[in-house]
Amino acid sequence: MSKQDYYEILGVDRNSNDRDIKKAFRRQAMKYHPDRNPDDETAEEKFKELNEAYEVLSDAQKKAAYDQYGHAGVDPNMRGGGFDGGFSDVFGDVFGDIFGGGGGGRRSSVQRGADLRYTMELSLEEAVRGVEKTIKVPTLVPCEPCDGTGAKKGTSAKTCGTCGGVGQVRMQQGFFSVQQTCPTCRGEGKVISDPCNSCHGQGRVEKTKTLSVKIPAGVDTGDRIRLSGEGEAGGHGGPAGDLYVQVSVREHAIFERDGRHLYCEVPISFIDAALGGELEVPTLDGRVKLKVPSETQTGKLFRLRGKGVAPVRGGGAGDLMVKVVVETPVSLNSRQKELLREFQEATKDGQKKHSPKRHSFFDSVKKFFED
Repeated sequence: MSKQDYYEILGVDRNSNDRDIKKAFRRQAMKYHPDRNPDDETAEEKFKELNEAYEVLSDAQKKAAYDQYGHAGVDPNMRGGGFDGGFSDVFGDVFGDIFGGGGGGRRSSVQRGADLRYTMELSLEEAVRGVEKTIKVPTLVPCEPCDGTGAKKGTSAKTCGTCGGVGQVRMQQGFFSVQQTCPTCRGEGKVISDPCNSCHGQGRVEKTKTLSVKIPAGVDTGDRIRLSGEGEAGGHGGPAGDLYVQVSVREHAIFERDGRHLYCEVPISFIDAALGGELEVPTLDGRVKLKVPSETQTGKLFRLRGKGVAPVRGGGAGDLMVKVVVETPVSLNSRQKELLREFQEATKDGQKKHSPKRHSFFDSVKKFFED
């Protein structure tokens, strides 16, 4: 695991809430995503650190353990990610190998396969509506010629002659009888004298699997989809691990998503803002009409209910928040400029009435300097 502080990696402080952590992760994940930084090992490493930090800080239980114990609190080697097991649990594995802990029995040769993680980049539309994608995942699968046994077809593993199948050997050192892992079979109790030519006795081979993944509607950056049994094959007939598909949603040219809600900015002429009018506003389902009242100021937010996102975990769709931004006209000809000057002259004596915010601001400035 990375030894750098997870809060520093995401650029947030320890008092940040789930929403702040998610936004920080999304922002940096977009910047360092491998697809946007091909052949950049530094960006790839940074992206892995971001995923690792977000996986811990977005989980309330893991975050609490990390806040209390640091990296040791979420280290999977420390008995489930914490010190709940007490002193004896932390050091049991260290002394067990020397003094024969666990009753002296051999460890099981059957091992569960490793879990895998695949980062899938989606468009906003795909994330909101759901999509089915085909992915290619390099992994370890059971060797077909030997059926995953590691031994050449027609043969089988034999009981280790050094430990007699126990997986451990006992050595006398002075007054101590020391029990150690068998050096011949490495604790498995069996040896393969005639290994398979395809997997060289490993029982697994590398292969790229093609999988179809159904992405449910409403997912967002940081969500994970678990594909049970699609990870690496287990050792010596053990169960396969799982594949976790981690979602990363690309930035959209028009919309910005915040949970259930969508936000967008729509430019409006100062004439429509002053006199009112009707605008065509984009939504993910097409264009809709929006009535803008007269005397609308720049930055005004309009809410279109139900035009947001239906979350993947259930609940109604959010809203689309439309922010109107008054655009100053450009590239004016002489006649247009003349008309604006006439308008300026016509409203000169009524500034307090026509531009109350401007009048109030300059009154405050004047009072500030007089004081």
